[in-house]
Amino acid sequence: MPLHPEAEQLLAMLRAAQVPPFEYMTVPQAREAAKAFIGLQGEPEEIATQDRTVPGPAGEIPARVYTPAGDGPKPLIVYFHGGGWVIANLDTVDNPVRRIASRTGAVVVSVDYRLAPEHVYPAAFDDSYAATAWVAEHAVELGGDPDRVAVGGDSAGGTLAATVAIAARDRQGPRLAAQLLIYPVTDFAFTSQSYEENGEGYLLTKGAMQWFWAHYLGAQDLGKDPYACPLRAEDLAGLPPAFIATAEFDPLRDDGEAYAARLRIAGVDVTAKRYDGMVHGFAWTLGATPSGAVLVDDLTAAFRHALDVVR
Repeated sequence: MPLHPEAEQLLAMLRAAQVPPFEYMTVPQAREAAKAFIGLQGEPEEIATQDRTVPGPAGEIPARVYTPAGDGPKPLIVYFHGGGWVIANLDTVDNPVRRIASRTGAVVVSVDYRLAPEHVYPAAFDDSYAATAWVAEHAVELGGDPDRVAVGGDSAGGTLAATVAIAARDRQGPRLAAQLLIYPVTDFAFTSQSYEENGEGYLLTKGAMQWFWAHYLGAQDLGKDPYACPLRAEDLAGLPPAFIATAEFDPLRDDGEAYAARLRIAGVDVTAKRYDGMVHGFAWTLGATPSGAVLVDDLTAAFRHALDVVR
């Protein structure tokens, strides 16, 4: 498919604003630039929210709880924002999470995990796992059902959701009902066809991903650590049902689709969809790319299917 006209217009707007790729910015500049995406998300949906903290391995972790109207107990989604483990925060992803909570009817707990390079891997993963375990333990307090707890996230947050699901299985932790992965990073490799085709000119660049990984890992040798790269896990059996969204013009496309294929081979129930014509990050830009809003409908349908599967 050709680039969607809405995505083409978004890229033209960013070029006109002379926004450089992240790899040409300092970390503070990149974090400031990420705030621009808030203005591309459209009008926020009305939903009850509460800012709070949850206990983590290095202190309290900021979180925002979104509670849809209606009687409980409701399903719960622990959500991790994208931003390459380096940029973004609760506010950056506030509007998309409002939409997810409203459509799914789930209580969503958005987690502000520690960022690199101040806190290299595994800080973000450790915070994400701790927050998920806390939510599962305190589901009733949050108005939720402890038997219907899912994890989700976009981009780097999708990676955290996938790795938390693997760790929960490995550690006999929370029994998760679903993993909702929006264009996740699944491997530390830059050689796929989608990296070759989409590594320049489509919002997220190959150079930016290398920049993000460098900050996230620091001087560490990644090896085959499945809690950093889910695609490197030797065994994916026994994981919760998965929804995996990819974008056609995204360097991460093939890694996300490879992960979906490996999950299927391992016997995991998978719903995977490629969003033709779209670029990485389109869930953050629905004010500019409204056609991409079907993603939330698809995620909702897959989430409800997963809840039926685990009953």
